[in-house]
Amino acid sequence: METCRCSIIVPCFNEESRLRLDVFSDFLRSEETTQFLFVNDGSTDGTLRLLRQFEAQHPDRVSVLDKPVNGGKAEAVRDGMRQAMLADRPDYVGFWDADLATPLTAIPELLQQFAANPAIEMVFGARIRLLGHKVNRNPLRHYLGRVFASAVSIMLRLPIYDTQCGAKIFRVTPELSEVLSAPFHSRWIFDVEILARFEALRKGDASYLENTVYEYPLSEWNDVRGSKVTSGAFLRAIFELFGIWRRYLGRKF
Repeated sequence: METCRCSIIVPCFNEESRLRLDVFSDFLRSEETTQFLFVNDGSTDGTLRLLRQFEAQHPDRVSVLDKPVNGGKAEAVRDGMRQAMLADRPDYVGFWDADLATPLTAIPELLQQFAANPAIEMVFGARIRLLGHKVNRNPLRHYLGRVFASAVSIMLRLPIYDTQCGAKIFRVTPELSEVLSAPFHSRWIFDVEILARFEALRKGDASYLENTVYEYPLSEWNDVRGSKVTSGAFLRAIFELFGIWRRYLGRKF
């Protein structure tokens, strides 16, 4: 059976004190088909230096995209995904939070879902507290996340549980290239904007997403200290959500 390759984008902004490159090294030794593209998003600490050293240690599996000016996670991810798709020609491309709140061992688990169902085009990690799963979330952020996910579900007409988990993988398709062709308008909830763009491509047909998106319940997820997302971001996210609805889907309702 042909081996499929996956490129994972890791956006980094001032991650010098949290970047567990030893964990990335262990994963690279244990898994041969995944490569990483780290995007340095205008860091002002020693993040870029660490990333360049790591790139030199793994020249065939690790690359670094340096953005001298901080442009936000949304554009860091978009630029990284576009570069990986153009330069590396992977079968799958995704993004992962640098703090490894989602362990790297979940990458092959998400990829297995594509093999199990060829109709799937997107696999999203979902932080669901189930017996036997180690999902530890800040209670306030958890409940705000539930409110936000409900609002997204109504907007997209899609029963999605978790839009904001920083562990997502996509099948590389012409549609994905089109979705990523223009800069995101959202700085905070670009994950939702990706879904809205896919739905807009299908003239507001929500059934397309229901048939192509798979939410995978993560067996482990942990809140990591130093997150740049605060409770105040909830209000900004709601504001951006309305903007996404009006831009892509408002005329469909």
